Amino acid sequence: MAEKIEDKVIQEIIRRFGTPAVELHYKSAWQLLVAVILSAQCTDERVNMTTQALFSEFPDITDYTTMDGSDLEPLIYSTGFYKNKARHIIGAARYLTEHHGGKVPETMEELLRVPGVGRKTANVILSAWFGKADGIVVDTHVKRVSLRLGLTRSSQPDYIEKDLMARFPQKEWNLLSIGLVLFGRYFCTARKPRCSDCLLIEECRYDKKTL
Repeated sequence: MAEKIEDKVIQEIIRRFGTPAVELHYKSAWQLLVAVILSAQCTDERVNMTTQALFSEFPDITDYTTMDGSDLEPLIYSTGFYKNKARHIIGAARYLTEHHGGKVPETMEELLRVPGVGRKTANVILSAWFGKADGIVVDTHVKRVSLRLGLTRSSQPDYIEKDLMARFPQKEWNLLSIGLVLFGRYFCTARKPRCSDCLLIEECRYDKKTL
């Protein structure tokens, strides 16, 4: 019996990364939330450079509840879209302080009520901090890999996530949430993917030029 593509995906992630970990730097659930908000359309490397200075001066959620945008924007300017990101971070701090005693909740339903938090951010927090598998992170890397491997036919993150959740057992969701991101970031790149040493080459539509 031919090996299923889903099994080969898991094997390739483990072969490349062992137990993959988020590359953002953080020491609390709040810091992870801030880092993920900042990572929108920005590299993890740039975010880590920014948060190293930010968290050294303002490590706790209480530091952000009294901030104005003009206080935070210069500190996160280099990550891009800094006005929206500052608004989301300050809004999240105030919301969590008012509704959750300053704690980051650990359910998808509650996280999605937090300003600036969508399913991708919520999935990262649930997986990386709480160890919960309520979904699968879908970013630009996961979208690219999923389409190339025929794991989805959709270009919409919500539908891609549903397709992946239907194909893989829930016990693998946390591995996939981080592993697919890293695989797309370092191996199945947008340009010049490293196809010659990939276990998934037979299934890949990019290699067959069928995308």
